[in-house]
Amino acid sequence: MRAAVIVFPGSNCDRDMAVAFERATGHAPVMVWHKETALPDGVDVVALPGGFSYGDYLRCGAIAARSPICQAVAGFAAKGGAVLGVCNGFQVLTEMGLLPGALMRNAGIKFICKSTELDVVSTDSPFTSAYKPGQRLQIPIAHHDGNYTIGDADLARLQGEDRIAFRYADNPNGSAGDIAGVLSENRRVLGMMPHPERALEPRHGSEDGLALFQGLVGLLETA
Repeated sequence: MRAAVIVFPGSNCDRDMAVAFERATGHAPVMVWHKETALPDGVDVVALPGGFSYGDYLRCGAIAARSPICQAVAGFAAKGGAVLGVCNGFQVLTEMGLLPGALMRNAGIKFICKSTELDVVSTDSPFTSAYKPGQRLQIPIAHHDGNYTIGDADLARLQGEDRIAFRYADNPNGSAGDIAGVLSENRRVLGMMPHPERALEPRHGSEDGLALFQGLVGLLETA
């Protein structure tokens, strides 16, 4: 399986994401600069990492969503490619229109950086297939604009279509429906605010994030 990690000016979790994919696949992913207009050949999954793309100017992820490489990512997703967006990457995916809703300022108007508990809601996706429904995970968060906001009708649709991947146990940022991660209609795009790439081994305080990458690799290699 070949992975690509997109790098924007202001990305600061791209190397963490690369380590996670290398740990899961045994091969270093391709790092793709935001000015590129095409993804490398043979890519199976694309990751948009956390950080502060373009300094979070305008809106978090809004400028990055209009970078040249995101046109290629949108085309890749439209063809059924797997796309993972974490933290700022989740913000970019909503700005691109690949996922519904928006990430707004945290309800407490403060940056939150801590370990948090998540519950696995849907296991019907390449990203969550290695977990069990209801499994409690310990995954860190680090964001200022992680308050997932969506209208009541669209929230009901997400729930009805089993597209909520993860929920917070304590909802640290005010997200609608306690949502920590959502899936696209075809279940091939996942956006989540918590950082699974920072929960790979006991020295991180948790290794609950590793199954996301291992499960993704397992499914894509047998597809």
